[in-house]
Amino acid sequence: MSAEQSKPPTEAELTEDRLLDHAYDGIQEYDNPMPRWWVWIFWGSFWFSCAYVFHYWFGNGVSVADDYAAEMEVVAAKEAKAALASDVSEESLAKVMASATEQGQAVFQARCVACHLEKGQGSIGPNLTDAHWIHGKGQLMDIYAVVNEGVAAKGMPAWGRQLSPAELRQVVAYVGTLRGTNVPGKPPEGNPVQ
Repeated sequence: MSAEQSKPPTEAELTEDRLLDHAYDGIQEYDNPMPRWWVWIFWGSFWFSCAYVFHYWFGNGVSVADDYAAEMEVVAAKEAKAALASDVSEESLAKVMASATEQGQAVFQARCVACHLEKGQGSIGPNLTDAHWIHGKGQLMDIYAVVNEGVAAKGMPAWGRQLSPAELRQVVAYVGTLRGTNVPGKPPEGNPVQ
């Protein structure tokens, strides 16, 4: 090995463009290293993607769809809370119906299943799932009036005296979700509504 071959390359030799020995279709390539900033970005992206995959597949990451659904539940709960604070109307009850059905179902299970059964199919009380209504036309305000004031002639207590305003609206909203589900049970009573 000669002395020229054993000495390290100079800075100028390292930075000058070097052509590779081969050619393809008459094109020769340069053998230059990638810029350091590009190499750092490449390796940073690679390790970030590995950590990202580990976090979402094996860790406790929340998918974008699940995160969106959770945020929408929070928004719906805020709207329902605002609706509970507002005056009782068809619109405010519809907002409660959009989100607070679990609480309404709990009140329904505790207070209403004795007469209407667990799915609202009716026993002593009428079937709440069909398209027939004894009092009103099946609108949320009609349901609210019946639940709040009761119907003494039919044995329906006035729940407005026993439930909090929030519970009253939540159970009305839950009964509103039962409309049109047509669970087999007690035969239709009252007038058909649309």
